[in-house]
Amino acid sequence: MGAALLLGVTFWIFTVAVMFPDADEDLPEGLRTAWLVLVDPAIGLVATALLPLRRRWPVLTTALTTIMSAGSTVAAGAQTIAMVSLATRQRWREIGPLVALTVLAGVVSTRVVYPDPEALPLWGEALVNALVIAVVVAVGYSIGSRRALVRSWVDRARAAESEQSARVAQAQTAERARIAREMHDVLAHRISLITMHSGLLTYREDLPEAQRREAVTAIDTNARAALTDLREVLGVLRDEETGGSLRPQHTLLDLPELLDDARSAGARVVLDDGGLDLAAVPETLGRTVYRVVQEGLTNARKHAPGAAVTVKLSGRPGEQLAVTVDNPRAVGHRSSAPTSGLGLLGLTERVELAGGRLTHGWQGDGTHRLAVSLPWPA
Repeated sequence: MGAALLLGVTFWIFTVAVMFPDADEDLPEGLRTAWLVLVDPAIGLVATALLPLRRRWPVLTTALTTIMSAGSTVAAGAQTIAMVSLATRQRWREIGPLVALTVLAGVVSTRVVYPDPEALPLWGEALVNALVIAVVVAVGYSIGSRRALVRSWVDRARAAESEQSARVAQAQTAERARIAREMHDVLAHRISLITMHSGLLTYREDLPEAQRREAVTAIDTNARAALTDLREVLGVLRDEETGGSLRPQHTLLDLPELLDDARSAGARVVLDDGGLDLAAVPETLGRTVYRVVQEGLTNARKHAPGAAVTVKLSGRPGEQLAVTVDNPRAVGHRSSAPTSGLGLLGLTERVELAGGRLTHGWQGDGTHRLAVSLPWPA
């Protein structure tokens, strides 16, 4: 509204200067002077007060301010703002009739309300008014196009965010499903044997002592095997595409071999284990740590091939086992490998299921760090 008033007052001052070029002190008396001094600003204030309605009723607001502008130069400021706002909608069936109305209002203003003996011919005035309103409409149309472009960007960003959220959810669901399948495949056989032998002891009280001892031994053996399998279940993967059988994953004792493989591929890998006894790390925890280091080396190989990679392990039983994989930013290298981030998503899910926490990102010194903290049972 402030811009409309400023524009309207500018039009009013211009009109005063044109109508009374020789009035050095007081304006001459007369009906037209009274209209210019009193009625014109009053109509302009009413037109300006209507501007907030243009968002709800743009056509009606523009039409009313256009009619008012025929008798008020101050109202012309509000009419200009309303026309720009209407043009942002980019609907020519609305813009066209109001452009014609604006041209007509301009002719009425210069021919009837504030006549000028030296004015252009009627067709000339209509042409000038049409050119001016064309500029106003062009400004509004340009603003509308810009808004539409911004809206399309926002929609695309929301769609991309929604797609990424769906991919994250799929990755998390897939990781949970893999673990659930592993638990079923590994434990179902053991538990079924335990159930069978325990049921035999429950319902067969007449079993010979030898068969009773055999059943108890079977229960004990399978219970111990089930506990062992349960420790390994997070590290067991099924090759679903080839229908392969279960295969145990690497433990932390296989970490030196992993690092040697990376070195043979050209990576410069340094291990700082702080004197940590790798054999003392539980197998399940060791498998997760192995997976963390493997993912860190994979990312370094993708995004900073040949760069020095530092793997650091620290911790003690009863506290936390910390793992960090650092590599510097590669200068002038752009990876051609896909960077969906699903590897890190699956790893994050695995770490969280193990009760740990994973962070990754660029540090202040330009080093990329993958850091994981996992609980180490006493």
